[in-house]
Amino acid sequence: MSTSRHRKRSYHHGDLCAAVLAEAGQLLEKKGITALSLREAARRAGVSHNAPYRHFPDRRALLAALAAEGFRSFAEQLAAAERAGGLRARGEAYVRFALAHPQRFRLMFDSGLRIASDANLREHAGRAFGALEQAIAAHSGQEAPHAAIAAWALVHGLSDLLLGRKLAGPALEGTEAFVRAVLGAVRFVVPSQSPG
Repeated sequence: MSTSRHRKRSYHHGDLCAAVLAEAGQLLEKKGITALSLREAARRAGVSHNAPYRHFPDRRALLAALAAEGFRSFAEQLAAAERAGGLRARGEAYVRFALAHPQRFRLMFDSGLRIASDANLREHAGRAFGALEQAIAAHSGQEAPHAAIAAWALVHGLSDLLLGRKLAGPALEGTEAFVRAVLGAVRFVVPSQSPG
């Protein structure tokens, strides 16, 4: 019996969505956003090509679900890193996520998906940034929104430069050490209080 047939029989109501998302996620990382289709995700999941449409009305809905799943995992990894090592560890985890999941990262930030147009995506993306704001707020008071954007710009820009292979440093030092050194060179300070 083929694996595909076995998988078709083993699926039961309730795990089709997760199975299609898992296969789509693997396809995304192996071949990129342009190669991703509902039909191919269904084929890889061992279900009929029409089955995913029960959960994803079109390709954009599948991409939004993958991006939302990415933001959920992303936020969890950043929070765990911060609990273990503070804000700098959160920054290192941001870059680590981008390098470990380059296609998912691009889908989340650079694919043209409109976050506001999908409630699930909006919720998970909002939580990821909201958690960053809360973490920064503990260190920078009233300037938290601006400080959060500054921190985000730093780690996102570094991630983008590394993904685009635009920096020579990591080849010389090793990527983890390079990221640690770059983030260590930035001092996050509490804004000075204006004289009152």
